[in-house]
Parts: sequence; structure tokens; C-alpha cells
Amino acid sequence: MMKKLITIFLIAIALIVAGCSKNTSTEEKVPSTLDNVLKKKTLVVGTAPGYFPFEMKDSKGEFIGYDMDTARAIGEALKVKVEFKQFGFDGLIPALGTGEIDIILAGMTIRGDRALAVSFANPYFATGQVLMVPKGDTATKSWEDLDQPGKKIAVSLGTTGALLAKQIFKNAEIADFEDFPAASMALVQGQADGVIYDEPGVRSYEGMNPDNVRGVYDLISKENLGIAVRKNDLETVQWLNSFLDSYKGSPAELESFSKWFENVDWMDEVEAE
Repeated sequence: MMKKLITIFLIAIALIVAGCSKNTSTEEKVPSTLDNVLKKKTLVVGTAPGYFPFEMKDSKGEFIGYDMDTARAIGEALKVKVEFKQFGFDGLIPALGTGEIDIILAGMTIRGDRALAVSFANPYFATGQVLMVPKGDTATKSWEDLDQPGKKIAVSLGTTGALLAKQIFKNAEIADFEDFPAASMALVQGQADGVIYDEPGVRSYEGMNPDNVRGVYDLISKENLGIAVRKNDLETVQWLNSFLDSYKGSPAELESFSKWFENVDWMDEVEAE
């Protein structure tokens, strides 16, 4: 009798363990974006043109820039078509969450608060925030010089620069604009005294508007840019990390870097505002 009871007890324990294992596996399973992309043979990339020279549109309305080259290289590696969808920067993460796009490749800084909503692959570019002022402002040497009552700092809504400006400026007013070009135009038109934005973007804008603005290139922060996928989609993250390991420093990546960051010849290609 005792032997029979022990056997029944062990069977019950085994069924409970099996049930728990099955439930845990079901709850943690996240559908792979990678599988979906391969199945539909199209990678939909969310981006926000206006972050020079990472993402822009040319005179024909085609997406161009360093991030676009990276996205096309990802598509080539997967042997799928690449489709770009344009959003305001603050609309990218919601679009990823609703499945409108497969990945975000838009000069997005890897931050803890964003990592609560998405998962990031390893960094693909290191940069930082700097200050841009009107060309005629020869007195401003650092962001602290503009932290005064009556001064207005323009930022691009939803960007790291916007968050940083709202943290460090205690006396100047912070004004949100839809994107970096709009914030920069406000500066040029005398509606703002400074812009806080990523260094590559400021350098590019200064190159395009050397008579109107100048950059103050002491980094206010150091940041890494990353490709974002849906939260906990670890299969896609692992694939992207493997891709970046082989792509960074490759002839294709070096050619792209040289084109977009070592000269400004590409400015003639950019869509006129």
C-alpha cells in the first residue's frame, strides 16, 4: 500500500513540474521579428529624417544617410527588401510597439528609460550632445553661459538632447520643436539662443549653414546609438549583434562612414527644406 502511495505522489509531482515548465515557456516566448521578416521577405525600418548625416531624404525623396546604409546592409545580409517608414522621433517606439515597423534605426541613443520599452542591440555609433549658437554669438563658450533668465534653448521633441537640456538648464527656458531642423531654423530666425543636439548633427548643420550657426564642441554628454527591436526579442538582438560584429570596420561600412562623416559632398543630394 505504501509503495502505491509513493508512486502516486511522484506522478503528481511530475505533472505539476511539467505544467509549470509549460506555462513559464509560454509566458516568456516572444515572437521573433527575425522570423517574421524572413517570412514576408521585407524589413520595415522606422526612421526620422532630419538627423544629419544619419537619416535624410534626397531631392528625389529617397532615404539616404549612414543609418540608411546600415539598414540596407542588414537587408542584404538577410536577403530581404528594405522598406523605410518615416515618423516623428517620439513616434518611433510606439510604432515599434504596434508592429508598424520591425526595427528602429534612427540615431537613437541607448538609455535606461527607453530600454524599459524596447530591447537594444549593441551600440553601432558613439557620440554626445553639444551646443549650437548663432554665428554672431561669439561670447558663448559653453552651455552654462546660456543658462540665464530670458534665454531660450531649442530642442527636438523626444530626443536625448531635449531630456538633457531640461535636466541641466535651471534658469533658461527650454522650447520643444518637432525635429532638429525646426529647432535649428528657430535659432537662425532669432527665436532661440541655442540648440542642444547630437554632435554629428550639429557639425553637419554648421557645414550646411556656415554663415548662420556655429557649434560649441565640448561634449556635454557621451552616448551610444543603438538599433531598437521589440522588448525581449532576444533572437533578433543576437542576430543584430552578430551582424554588427561583421559589418563594423568592413569595406562597406568604412565606405559609408567616409561618405557621410569625412566630407560634406553629400549635402548637394539632400532634399531642400
